[in-house]
Amino acid sequence: MRQLFDSNTWQEIFQSISKNKVRTFLTMIGVFVGIYIYIGLSGASKGLDNGFERQFETVAMNSIFAWAQNTSIPYSGYKTGRQLQLKLGDIEVLQNRIPDIEYIAPRNAKGVFGGTPAAAVRGTKSSNFPVYGDYPVFTKIATKKIYDNGRFINDEDIDQTRKVCVIGERTQKELFDKGEDPIGAYIRLDNIYFQVVGVHKFTPGGGFETDGDIYIPFTTFRKLYNTGQDVSWLTIAAYDDADAVKVEEDIKATLRSIHRVHPDDERAFGSFNLGEVFNKIMGFSNGLTFLSLIVGMATILAGVIGIGNILLISVKERTKELGVRRALGATPSEVRNQIIIESLFLTLLAGIVGIIFGALTLKVIDALTQGTDFPYTNPTVPIPLVLGSLALMVILGTLIGLIPAQRAVSIKPIDALREE
Repeated sequence: MRQLFDSNTWQEIFQSISKNKVRTFLTMIGVFVGIYIYIGLSGASKGLDNGFERQFETVAMNSIFAWAQNTSIPYSGYKTGRQLQLKLGDIEVLQNRIPDIEYIAPRNAKGVFGGTPAAAVRGTKSSNFPVYGDYPVFTKIATKKIYDNGRFINDEDIDQTRKVCVIGERTQKELFDKGEDPIGAYIRLDNIYFQVVGVHKFTPGGGFETDGDIYIPFTTFRKLYNTGQDVSWLTIAAYDDADAVKVEEDIKATLRSIHRVHPDDERAFGSFNLGEVFNKIMGFSNGLTFLSLIVGMATILAGVIGIGNILLISVKERTKELGVRRALGATPSEVRNQIIIESLFLTLLAGIVGIIFGALTLKVIDALTQGTDFPYTNPTVPIPLVLGSLALMVILGTLIGLIPAQRAVSIKPIDALREE
């Protein structure tokens, strides 16, 4: 340890490096590139993780969306191409048959999938917005942020078929004056007066919802648009420990049974499994992290070996110098430690510079992706992993430094002077 803080030790190390600056620099690049790749790819995978979590932060990870389509196989007296329709009664059957379902929210909508949006009017201001008929349970699956003093649809609204609505930020902006409180005010939706009970904050999530959406009670929607027992689609959340793929299969199989559809008719009901998609994304991200670990460590190892080689050459070139030092009383341990310290210094210097450049690169990428739809947020590498990589470099630098150090120790003063 005393030798580590001896100014003479560092003076000799820097003299050795200064004699072969270009060769030393090129050798250090191997370690630099290795840690740079590791930091860059690990941070990128973490940025993707964070980005997708942000994209889906308002929706339960085990969410499944199911809707009815046309049959593709004749069955039970029905021909191919029969148009199916989900019904409210399907919900109770699904809940009874599939215990892994935690929540089911039936939804109806107007003006979302190609239909005409509802005409919203307040005074002389008017515009068209999509309208959704929802139950309160929907917020158990997809969180809705409501501004202060407002609320979402509740059970009383459903039971009493109230004409209340939750409007979007854009709806408020287009129908109300700036600074005007919309809570308690009335707007007309398709010529029916609705009282505004809340304003929802729009969170981009990659779906089809917008900042102008208007939510009304499901029962009110049914009465207003005469939809009866029809349901446009089901939003379903499975329990966290449930197998989302199996739950999706069970849902479609149960719906086929309810609606008398051939058990093998895969086109009869459509679905989108957010949990399955999220698991694939997480698998890709984890694979990227593992790849960065393998590639980064392999490159670091190659770089450290390069440093060992350059030190071997350096020891060969300094045979006379080392022989003289031994003749003047330098102990084998002092010669060995100096070579090891030089190896460690070069390895750590290249590694730290690689970490700094990797962090700067991640910072630039993060800045470039801000405000875009690309799911990428806060790319970072956990401190324990950075410290672990530094520890690995210390170990490898020490081990690889032992080889030229042993070569230096083996030099006998008489042989060194004879070579000269």
